[in-house]
Amino acid sequence: MDFHNTPEYKSLRSSVPLRKVVVEGNVEWSYYDAGPKTIHNPLVFLPPVSGTADIYFRQLLSLSATGCRAISVNHPVVWDVPSWCQSFHLFLNSLGIDRVHLFGASLGGFLAQKFAEFSGNGRRVRSLILCNAFNDTDVFDQTSACSSFWAVPAVVLKKLVMGTFETMNMDGSMVAAADFMVQKLDALSQQELASRLTLNCVSCYVEPQNVQVLSSDVTLMSVFDQHALSNSVQNEMSKLYPEAKKALLKTGGNFPYLSRSDEVNLYIQVHLQKYADTVYSATEPRQFLPPPSSPSTSSSKPSTSAAILTDSDSDSDNAVEPSAKTDTPVPASVLERPVTSKQQSQVLLEQGLLEDSLPAEQELQMSPMHETAAAVTAAAAGADDL
Repeated sequence: MDFHNTPEYKSLRSSVPLRKVVVEGNVEWSYYDAGPKTIHNPLVFLPPVSGTADIYFRQLLSLSATGCRAISVNHPVVWDVPSWCQSFHLFLNSLGIDRVHLFGASLGGFLAQKFAEFSGNGRRVRSLILCNAFNDTDVFDQTSACSSFWAVPAVVLKKLVMGTFETMNMDGSMVAAADFMVQKLDALSQQELASRLTLNCVSCYVEPQNVQVLSSDVTLMSVFDQHALSNSVQNEMSKLYPEAKKALLKTGGNFPYLSRSDEVNLYIQVHLQKYADTVYSATEPRQFLPPPSSPSTSSSKPSTSAAILTDSDSDSDNAVEPSAKTDTPVPASVLERPVTSKQQSQVLLEQGLLEDSLPAEQELQMSPMHETAAAVTAAAAGADDL
């Protein structure tokens, strides 16, 4: 798989422009800025030595879709850590950013810690997510050689970096991530690569007393499989931030933000959730829609009067129209005398009001209610004949 040909990468390059800004000292910063620009506490991504700003394309697209402002930067050409921190401070000022949440991988993680230390009590760094990061450059044992990196050919420097890339026991996604990073490494100029390696190897470390205040706002992200940093480095990071949250990935190699982007994105969202709906939020405030107004009783239920009117209307429609001769009186003998079915039929027959048409069996089966109804109906019919 070639990450350059994925829809996600093409979407970033086509929808989010690569911007550039020059700060004091003629230092040029290039960056991608995705998400709402009204957010003044964004999440800023800092790449490792071999990476460029677009290596975080999966994070930029995923997080900006949730309303988060995510910025990914390229390291400028500077040769010492204090100068990088001062320049990054000016870069944030140029964008009108108040405070930041920093995600840093390897060198990016180290510089994120040094910038938090540089900011001091101003707490411009609100939180840190450190992926495969370190807190002391002595782990690379290149302190004596770094002073001459500026004069080393780019080919030699690239071989020095590629020596840390592991390709054994990797799945397809991890191999694709390593290939993608190699291509990004090839795109760096000699000055860019030399300055990054100098920052990575110059004698420098994070002073614990200056970052302890951030301990509870740190997430340490690491993998269990092979990567460039040893387990002892991870242990030192845990000691430095005893209250930090741990984001552990079973696999992912040196570049889990590429090979295990779904897991990394989830950890990032969990980390930022703590600051949601606060002044330090990296996302837009959640919009709560008002509940739908409950319909009135009259509109949801038909009124009793309407129901009664409906019933009376239906009754009137189905009612049988009275005969034109309904004023003919029914004989008093029918209305006043309670009679059985045989007696009733005999009386009506004697008075000529009923024809002898009912069989004897049917007469015996008639209930008293049926008898009375039949009597009244027959009497009316006989009266018409008269």
